[in-house]
Amino acid sequence: MASASFSALVKSYLDERYEESPTWASILGLTEYDERSTDLSAEAFRRRDARVLEWTRRFRSAVDAELAPNERIDRDVVLASLRGRELLQPREEWRRQPSVYLNPSLQGVFTLFLHRLRPERELADAARARLEAVPEQIGHGKANLDLPNAPRVYIDRAIGQAKAAARYARDLVPAEVKDASLRERLAGAGAVAGAAYEDFAAFLGGNKERATGDYAIGADLYTALLKDSELLPYDARELRERGEEQYELLSAEANRIAEDIDGSGDWVKTCATLNRVHAPTPEAMRAEYEAWTEKARTFLRETGLVTLPAGERCSVEPSPLFQRPILAVASYNAPPAFSDSRHGHFFVPYPPDGTPPEEVQKRLEGNSSAGIPTTAVHEAYPGHHWHLVMAKANPSPIRRTHWTSYFGEGWALYAERVMREQGFFTDPRQLIFQYEATLFRAARIVVDVGLHSGEMTFEQAVDFMTEKGNLTPPNARAEVGRYCSWPTQASSYLTGMLEIVDIRTRWLARKGSSDRAALREFHDAITSTGSIPTTLAERAIAA
Repeated sequence: MASASFSALVKSYLDERYEESPTWASILGLTEYDERSTDLSAEAFRRRDARVLEWTRRFRSAVDAELAPNERIDRDVVLASLRGRELLQPREEWRRQPSVYLNPSLQGVFTLFLHRLRPERELADAARARLEAVPEQIGHGKANLDLPNAPRVYIDRAIGQAKAAARYARDLVPAEVKDASLRERLAGAGAVAGAAYEDFAAFLGGNKERATGDYAIGADLYTALLKDSELLPYDARELRERGEEQYELLSAEANRIAEDIDGSGDWVKTCATLNRVHAPTPEAMRAEYEAWTEKARTFLRETGLVTLPAGERCSVEPSPLFQRPILAVASYNAPPAFSDSRHGHFFVPYPPDGTPPEEVQKRLEGNSSAGIPTTAVHEAYPGHHWHLVMAKANPSPIRRTHWTSYFGEGWALYAERVMREQGFFTDPRQLIFQYEATLFRAARIVVDVGLHSGEMTFEQAVDFMTEKGNLTPPNARAEVGRYCSWPTQASSYLTGMLEIVDIRTRWLARKGSSDRAALREFHDAITSTGSIPTTLAERAIAA
């Protein structure tokens, strides 16, 4: 039976989180926060850090004897999340990471028009309010950043993002509304925001030579995040060794497929050849992704491998303009957790404006025709889109709001694997790219741990991902920049997938069956737990 005091504690905690991060609240579909902007002052960051410790104390005081089994899981989800935030506090990323001052406004405006949960006039007013707050947020960034301690890679990424943000604010946001008067007012606010973004880019560019900080978090902190926040049994060294072991095992399998395809017995060589078969333009690439997304959905409907919720749909669209300088891979935006919508958005990686034609072709090589089926599975069916639509049905507000990559990305890679096991990839050229995608995630573990333990330089990591991850040099450089900025996330895909496979093995053994009906029951159950640490997800489905 649910505890009234615990429910009140959860509500108080989440309400405070929404107050502190109105952009996050809007992403979740809580439209009452849409006109508000995130406070990015130094005082606000220090206040939020102090509250992490207070909330940890309060949730630890909720003892097992007073809680229902599902509430114990919710408590442990919150405590794991808070522990991750606490561990990272000494790094003061708000003094080192310029994107901290870009992402809230960009996502805050973008999400309004992505989901369109309100009438156009209200959306326009909310977007205008957030655009008009940009100069203050950028001012806080210029005041707060400790540039000598900021890593140069952070600065370079933020400069590209700020320049793209200026065009987004000026040109694209006003075009989101039809009413001429609303468009004019949005254009005025967009001009103000655009000037602030350009000023920030110039500020960062003028100071980037001073940015000599280290992005590496160190092996001890990496281990603590794995064990205390993700509730995993590995330290950094053990995780890297696991990545290396998986890379060797998967390479042997992929080499056998390469032998069948072209007689080379070398998956890297075979994939490099297949990379040259790709759509001629980004829009043609998007169309290929759209076709394969529908094929994956049809496969699920025909096989009954999962339950498809009524009303769900997934659009396949170009990546947002402001993400293109910092993200060279596909991404997904879920329907808001607290809305009735089941419409997700699968974004395919378009090159940034001004990309030279020869680099555009290199980027298209990273989205080859044989590789697109695997990515469509990962991002849409039964990957992120299907999973997060299922998670929306969980009655717990904690399960609907909290996310860990070790489950979320682990599930999406598991989705690739189970579709391979069930015969979705019928052409060996498609099959080798599913192995390539998993090898890529094994390489990510090696690189991510290497970068953050100080055992691998940025350039060594780029070379490794080019040679071992089947990435083109521009995509490898963008990927490694992301790893530097987001420690432990790159390791989450394969690590989480292997944890889910182990959970599946134990669950099916208890069921005494591994047919598609049993698989569907497992898939429906575990994705409905949300995206929580895998240890807690197993507890949830056992209960």
